[in-house]
Amino acid sequence: MSNEINHDRRRLVGAAALTFVTSQFALSGAAEAQLSKAKPANMGPVKPGTHTSFAPLKQIDAGVLSVGYAEAGPAEGPAVILLHGWPYDIYSFVDVAPLLAAEGYRVITPFLRGHGTTRFLSDATPRNGQPLAIATDIIALMDALNIQKATLAGFDWGARTADIMAALWPQRCQALVSVSGYLIGSQEAGKKPLPPKAELQWWYQFYFATERGRAGYEMYRREFSKLIWQLASPKWNFDDATFERTAKAFDNPDHVAVVIHNYRWRQGLAEGEAKYDALEKQLADAPVIGVPTITMEGDANGAPHPEPAAYAKKFTGKYAHRTIKGGIGHNLPQEAPRPFAEAIIDVVANS
Repeated sequence: MSNEINHDRRRLVGAAALTFVTSQFALSGAAEAQLSKAKPANMGPVKPGTHTSFAPLKQIDAGVLSVGYAEAGPAEGPAVILLHGWPYDIYSFVDVAPLLAAEGYRVITPFLRGHGTTRFLSDATPRNGQPLAIATDIIALMDALNIQKATLAGFDWGARTADIMAALWPQRCQALVSVSGYLIGSQEAGKKPLPPKAELQWWYQFYFATERGRAGYEMYRREFSKLIWQLASPKWNFDDATFERTAKAFDNPDHVAVVIHNYRWRQGLAEGEAKYDALEKQLADAPVIGVPTITMEGDANGAPHPEPAAYAKKFTGKYAHRTIKGGIGHNLPQEAPRPFAEAIIDVVANS
């Protein structure tokens, strides 16, 4: 789940609350004006849950991984890479992918490390959940698939991954759709305390910091993940079949190790890999993102997330923010697939 807002997060907590109304007006006016809507897509109405499967999954060696992924749309179409979060998987995009494929996009939806059919190629590779490591996984996947440039779209871990890629490798990113906005952080930022109400929302991270938490997640990963779904999307009435399609991805043999390392690393309780140190220094400065971007938020997101006013200035290119109404929670692409797909089409048209 999302938690690393950025270096400025702490001092913006109070200010953002005071200026929220006026800032939202600015975001919906001046910022939205920077991005025009594309020609209406030929999308019919799509009810979330319409699709329950992908075409047969593919597998490719990329970097330190054998990556499992779904592919849809014409091979020569403009590439879109859809990036899921935790505790979710590629099924967050099961309704989004066919919408984009029908519009002529080549849609790649990979399992992140520690999820689904993605596997480490070597037992000696650290089971590192460091956000930067996940971003380099996707660069390696693009190289393996001969994709020089792609539109990146994601939520939670996926949004953070896409933000990092757009900040560090803008030449590989045509455009960006990021749920909950700017999620680049650092270990130092993660060590600083927040007000008690905010800390309460991150109870699972304190739990994961303990050996009891690691063992508990190992033992109850399905029950734990379903609880997170319910808390993060309190108005999403998903059924057991929907959850189970995703929960299979948590049976990955490296899942627990990657998840626990990710959250411990964010709090400075676990080391990252030294090969990423120079890039981490760049991210610690909270670099701006200059590629065309649409940020999104559900109106019923129960997971920790920054207010749009807190991160709007981090996007210096063409930019707009969209709040999706109707009780939409943290898993925005699965709960509101058409608005998510439309955002991708619009941001590509402006790139």
